[in-house]
Amino acid sequence: MHRGSLFRHADFRRLFAGDTASQFGVFVGNTAVPLLAAVTLAATPFEMGLLTAAETLAFLLIGLPAGVWVDRMRRRRVMLTADLTRAALLLSVPVAWWAGVLTLAQLLVVVLFVGIATVFFDIAYQSYLPSLVGREHLLEGNAKLQAVQSTAQIAGPSAAGVLVQLVTAANTVLVTGLGFVTSALCLLRIRAEEPAPRRDGHARLLPQIAEGLRFVFSDKPLRAIVGTTATANFFNGAFMAVYVLFLTRTVGLPPAAVGALMAVGGAGGILGAVCSGAVTRRVGQSRAIWLVPLVTAPGYLLIPLAAPDWRLGLSGFGLVFSGFGIIIYNIAQVSYRQAICPDRLLGRMNASVRFVVWGTIPLGGLLGGALGEGLGLRGAMWVAVTGEAAAVLWVVCSPLRHLRDLPTEAKSDSAAA
Repeated sequence: MHRGSLFRHADFRRLFAGDTASQFGVFVGNTAVPLLAAVTLAATPFEMGLLTAAETLAFLLIGLPAGVWVDRMRRRRVMLTADLTRAALLLSVPVAWWAGVLTLAQLLVVVLFVGIATVFFDIAYQSYLPSLVGREHLLEGNAKLQAVQSTAQIAGPSAAGVLVQLVTAANTVLVTGLGFVTSALCLLRIRAEEPAPRRDGHARLLPQIAEGLRFVFSDKPLRAIVGTTATANFFNGAFMAVYVLFLTRTVGLPPAAVGALMAVGGAGGILGAVCSGAVTRRVGQSRAIWLVPLVTAPGYLLIPLAAPDWRLGLSGFGLVFSGFGIIIYNIAQVSYRQAICPDRLLGRMNASVRFVVWGTIPLGGLLGGALGEGLGLRGAMWVAVTGEAAAVLWVVCSPLRHLRDLPTEAKSDSAAA
């Protein structure tokens, strides 16, 4: 394949289509489920914090061993199983609502087990892409898939807000479940034969977990990336715990307007995905990881200014500006991670990174709920966005600041061991 020709790759097109359906479902669910809890089930700020924590608790519970298990299995099969599991769990929500028995407890259990399936899907997904398209196409592949995510970030919440008003939040969760079903059907159509998992000399779980962690934390640029992402996700967990309540109760927005505002950040994400290749080539991959988010991080500080007047537009601009930087940062750092890691360690490397960077989100969710109760919703928002803006200091103060580009060759097994 020539540069920029991944859409000529039939199996990548199938992965792209499946990802589109899945991401649309995810972002519909990310708006519909909190609205269901806040509006239909009258959840308190602390209960919303519990819901945010439950969504990502799985990364703390099974994040590390999941990487070992993914490295032992065919990754597409793991993704299919995860998609169908998430679909079944989410479809139980409207069924319970129709029967008049839906409770917050059920919602907590559903999002917890959906989170467990997501752990396996995400680790397998990021480990599968290099073998499907080749390492030389990782930047392009990740940029296209990030563009899908950003588009879904616009379309999903907007559609969810309208659907919640038209057909209720519980019925809107149906869209999320059907998105995962569609994703599974697209993955089934991939024809490429996946290489058999490599068997190595480690028979026990703990040595294999330790090997993945050692690879991640022995690489200085990767260690700084993990620090930035983990800190940003911790405060984003606090942010998401109170954001819907902030918009509905403090700002006074209806569900459709909440969905529209939550979608605005996706516009910056699409722009970031479209521009990522040009920006990375112009400033270098290392600077795309630290300089771009440093410039765009102040956008976070505009978000809590939201009010039912012109300040709502200022808050939306903050979402767009920060979203632009987040996507360029993510494309650059994920492509770097995938490029330097040997194939046999991809699952464990991704699991080790996800364990740390996603494991902070439930802790942040609990903090956000507590801050919402103690400082009020706007006060909690200020703490959250300040922490998100400061997270970039990890990479700014790292060796990345002295580099233009980063190595793109996989480390040898001897270097990784």
